[in-house]
Order: sequence, then C-alpha cells, then structure tokens
Amino acid sequence: MAFDLTVNGTRHTIDADPTTPLLWVIREHLGLTGTKFTCGIGQCGACTLHIDGQAIRSCSVPANVAVGKRITTIEGISPDGSHPIQIAWKELDTPQCGYCQSGMIMSALALLQRRPDPSDADINASVTNICRCGTYHRVRQAIHVAANLMKSRRQQ
Repeated sequence: MAFDLTVNGTRHTIDADPTTPLLWVIREHLGLTGTKFTCGIGQCGACTLHIDGQAIRSCSVPANVAVGKRITTIEGISPDGSHPIQIAWKELDTPQCGYCQSGMIMSALALLQRRPDPSDADINASVTNICRCGTYHRVRQAIHVAANLMKSRRQQ
C-alpha cells in the first residue's frame, strides 16, 4: 500500500506496509542510513529522528504515524555541517566510535529547541540515548556549546 511521507522537506511516495517501523522505511526505502538500528525496542536511541520537531525512537513507531507530518533525519539538519550542533560536536570531538551519535544529536537538538539554555539535569533527563563508548560528558559539553552558538546566532 502506498503512502506519502515528508522527509527532510521532500515528499516521498512509499510503497510499503504502513505498519513497517519508520526506521526501516527511512533506511531501506529512502536510503537515508544516518539513522541507525541497534536495539529494535526503542531503548538505545540510535534510531532517534524528529517528527514535527519531537525526538522519537523510529524503530518502534510505525511509518503511518508520520503521514502528514514533518520528518527530519540527521541528514536533514545541515548538509554542509554548519548547524551549531554539528559544529559543537566536531569542536569537542564528541563521538568515540560514532555509531550512536546521530541519535544523540537528534535528541540534543530536540532538547535545545524546547529549552535553549539547558542545565545538566535537563540534558540528563532528555538525552537518554545509550553510548557504549561512554562519551556522555563530551555530549553534555557539546550540548552546552551548541546552546551558546545558537544563542549567538539568534542575537545577530
């Protein structure tokens, strides 16, 4: 059954079972592989993307939930790496292996959109993604750097 999804600003007609997890539609039907698969039960957060600005774990959400909504994947943040969150991640050399980082970035970005100057407690409560390498301290620092960069851009 065909249905339409708007991903990173582009409308796509998808020919798949509408109950297929959104993660697999994004990866297999659209070829956007920045959103990662790890646990398959919505616990780890590697599959995090945005639906209408809200961070969701796409491995446990059927694709039909996103029909008529804006989906943003890691590829949709900024193709040239100029978004403050991408700059902060690079500046602090945040990832170690990097596998979980697209999900971390998407969770962090959703937090920053809700709370432009988050505390460490806000970050700990909102960015619950799992990182096997344990780069949580660098993730927290990068979120603060990104918040400051975003604040500077708003003031310009």
